[in-house]
Amino acid sequence: MAETVALDPVDLHILRLLQNDARTTYRELAAEVGVAPSTCLDRVARLRRSGVILGHRLALDPARLGRGLQALLSVQVRPHRRELIGPFVERIRALPESRALFHLTGPDDYLVHVAVTDTADLQRLVVDEFTSRPEVARVETRLIFQQWDCGPLLPPAMEVTHT
Repeated sequence: MAETVALDPVDLHILRLLQNDARTTYRELAAEVGVAPSTCLDRVARLRRSGVILGHRLALDPARLGRGLQALLSVQVRPHRRELIGPFVERIRALPESRALFHLTGPDDYLVHVAVTDTADLQRLVVDEFTSRPEVARVETRLIFQQWDCGPLLPPAMEVTHT
């Protein structure tokens, strides 16, 4: 399990701002948080080194890229053995339709978020890439009607006030 990193209110404020807009400049961050730009740069560098900040990602709209239908696929793998899991995970992660892959507890072993062009493309994906694999025992499909991003991720013990 990852080690928890001690964060003070300035760190939390920086993280909140960066989660809302990762393109915020150090000068803008510093002014908003009330510290010198060099201090802000040092703090962000420390947050990266400690693993709190994992990276910066570009968010794309799947619908505008021709993948307007999204679904969650619940996948059961049998037998659930390590020598089958690695190749299965690698293959699913390599699919251009895959958006996220989760290894779960419970009756389903994996939850896969996919983005496809239409229902025929979804059917092709399920049949050709999932159920055709010998280790896949079952796939259950749920269409996603709408998705929302949620607020900043902060440590559980911190009281958060929305600005």
